[in-house]
Amino acid sequence: MPDTPILVSACLAGIRCRYNGEVESFEPVVDLVRRGRAVPFCPEVFGGLPTPRAPCEIRDGRVVDADGADRTAEFRRGAGEGLALAKLMSCREAVLKARSPSCGSGEVYDGTFTATRVAGDGFFARLLKEHGISVRTEEDLEG
Repeated sequence: MPDTPILVSACLAGIRCRYNGEVESFEPVVDLVRRGRAVPFCPEVFGGLPTPRAPCEIRDGRVVDADGADRTAEFRRGAGEGLALAKLMSCREAVLKARSPSCGSGEVYDGTFTATRVAGDGFFARLLKEHGISVRTEEDLEG
């Protein structure tokens, strides 16, 4: 039986979907996509947010942007779309963007927009974990 694909954050694959509109690809993820081993996905874009967009962080269980707007609905919608894709593709593993309010695994920013880190998962990462999909970040692939 062939290996199942890995779901990866689209921004790590070089797709222009980061909140600031910049590209910050991560070569090991780009290579997985090139070899047909990974499927890129951006939960924030699929949740309906534009690129670029105001930065977002998790505060008190909600996602807020730097302008104070509540973006929780968009983050939930995008996470649900990503889970549907993961199930469709039979993904058992994901490599997601560290500290993102969608994709962070084990650590995210605290919602004060001061670069303060706290233990926790982004909305998408948490949903994948709840459904038995293993989540790592690009930092887990380094070294």
